[in-house]
Amino acid sequence: MTTLDNSEHNDSEPTVLVLDKDGVRLTVEDAIATVTLTNPAKRNAQSPALWRALTEAGRSVPGNVRIVILRGEGKSFSAGLDRQAFTPEGFDGEPSFLDLARGSDADLDAVISEYQEAFTWWRRSDLVSIAAVQGHAIGAGFQLALACDLRVVADDVQFAMRETSLGLVPDLTGTHPLVSLVGYARALEICATGRFVHAEEAERTGLANLAVPVTDLDSAVRDLAAALLAAPRDALIETKALLQGAGDRTYEAQRTAERAAQARRLRDLAGLGD
Repeated sequence: MTTLDNSEHNDSEPTVLVLDKDGVRLTVEDAIATVTLTNPAKRNAQSPALWRALTEAGRSVPGNVRIVILRGEGKSFSAGLDRQAFTPEGFDGEPSFLDLARGSDADLDAVISEYQEAFTWWRRSDLVSIAAVQGHAIGAGFQLALACDLRVVADDVQFAMRETSLGLVPDLTGTHPLVSLVGYARALEICATGRFVHAEEAERTGLANLAVPVTDLDSAVRDLAAALLAAPRDALIETKALLQGAGDRTYEAQRTAERAAQARRLRDLAGLGD
């Protein structure tokens, strides 16, 4: 790990560089980790190598971290899958789409499952993840933003799910959160047409928690992170778990889960927890 110069923030904790590879950088400052996509020249286009780096970043987040911020350098958050994936040769050292199609069902399933791991850890119950999204967030970029718990978007944001237009489906874990956020009918229309969703619609439909001018994006995300850190960690973990499971529980089952969670909190506050 490397400690970065933080001289302009003398009253803050030092920023520690934990990982920097394949277009992904992970830094940690006290209880906040920041994952940055670092290839603005290609609008942070994604590749299997980048996905492996994102998975590694998730495994490298220190245990004291409570908030993870996801951002992209440059004018775009992520323009989606690198177009090289659609060439016959694909990426160097990686199976091409044609190679994948020729493989067995089990092999194909295993490869896609590995890719998906880059998108799954953002909703861990012990973390709250915030995507700071500006410019293009297309396809895999849209799904990466959807992988996070919360989204703050700039007023120039352009979400689009283009997989269906290419004869594919969104397979990087984006369909479940999209339906949960905007409902089945709107999710189907967004995916089937591949149209752009801009900031006003994103905020109005719940796709974004907040829309701000692009110049205010970083400060708005930092303010949200600070507000989340104000809540006691264990209470936030229990609350997140309750809300994550609510959609799969009946009303009565959710009541039961609430009682059990509150019992744990009361015992912990009274010094009687495990």
